[in-house]
Amino acid sequence: MDLSSVFSLDGKVALITGASKGIGFSIAEIFAAAGAKVVLSSRKQDTLDEMANQLKSKGYEATGIACNVGNMEELPLLVEKTIATYGQLDILVNNAASNPVFGPIHETSLEAFDKIMDVNLKAPFELCRLCFPHLRKSSSASVINISSIGGISPEQGLGIYSVSKAALISLTKVFAKEWGESKIRVNVICPGLIETKFSEALWSNEKIMSMLMKQLSIKRSGTSEEIGAMALFLASTASSYSTGAVFTADGGFTI
Repeated sequence: MDLSSVFSLDGKVALITGASKGIGFSIAEIFAAAGAKVVLSSRKQDTLDEMANQLKSKGYEATGIACNVGNMEELPLLVEKTIATYGQLDILVNNAASNPVFGPIHETSLEAFDKIMDVNLKAPFELCRLCFPHLRKSSSASVINISSIGGISPEQGLGIYSVSKAALISLTKVFAKEWGESKIRVNVICPGLIETKFSEALWSNEKIMSMLMKQLSIKRSGTSEEIGAMALFLASTASSYSTGAVFTADGGFTI
């Protein structure tokens, strides 16, 4: 058996939000290495151009398209530009996330609540809806939502963020149930503590890390590449019978 074909993304086009750094960029790089044409999206075009050029220098096919996913008016343009560039869409990764607050839930303002929900939940919903006409044309379409272990069990100080990620898990299951007949698979990854800029407030805090190490079976934080590898499994035919599934990558934190 040629296992390389099982994980191949040759001929596929993938759109990845929050892709200029961290988990999003790792997913983009691994997808590109597997043969996909990747569209990296985040808010700043100059940063995206720089990251896309990094991938191109390795012989990969990549394009950066700026979009603030918290602004619903920009989402149709992101999809339109993706189709105009590559003519198809096979894989959607909703990775962009926001958490402007850390502290007790009762101190979260309505403004912060709306921003978190717009980016973490409303944008994945709208992007899925907008991408549906293109995904249904694919022979092996896959949607991958990036949630969090906070969506399984609320994390201290991350109340509304955890609520948004729990809702994203539920949204994933709804899309999976309804889109099965269209041969579109929809799954969700729930990372634990991954060393990225987004989570720096946690992994750079010795007190927090000391507490976390007592709860982790694998005594370390994770890497963005490890999430990228799981995303490759879900994007490829290796997971062709998986949909509506919740995959944790948390070092055993949720055991």
